Amino acid sequence: MFKGKSAAREVAEISESNNILGKGTYLRGDLESQGNVRVEGKVEGNVKCQRKVAVGAQSHIVGNLTANNAEIAGEVQGTVEVVDTLLLKSSAVIQGDIIANKLIVEPGAVFNGACKMGVKVKEISLSDAGSETEKRKASA
Repeated sequence: MFKGKSAAREVAEISESNNILGKGTYLRGDLESQGNVRVEGKVEGNVKCQRKVAVGAQSHIVGNLTANNAEIAGEVQGTVEVVDTLLLKSSAVIQGDIIANKLIVEPGAVFNGACKMGVKVKEISLSDAGSETEKRKASA
């Protein structure tokens, strides 16, 4: 009885977590999160998030970005897929395709690629590697 409540609380804590990749940090590999992600450094790999991704003005992502919501002020080289709203700040540079339900572009933002809007993006699923919480959630 208490085990189920504890697992549910743990899932809620994970999905509400905030993860920051700080300035001067370089990550080579894929980044996946159930919570929010803020990128201020450089990522060479795919970023997949079930909540919101914020990409800082000095940041750089070489890979695909998939999220429920995203706010981009830096540079992304790859496909950007957003389930709900994508905000491109004035300093944003996107070199790749955009798939989003809603798109907000501030004056000055640069975007080179195709754009599909109003398209329902499939549910964001994370890999099973290291996902002990998902295994517990499925067995509860």
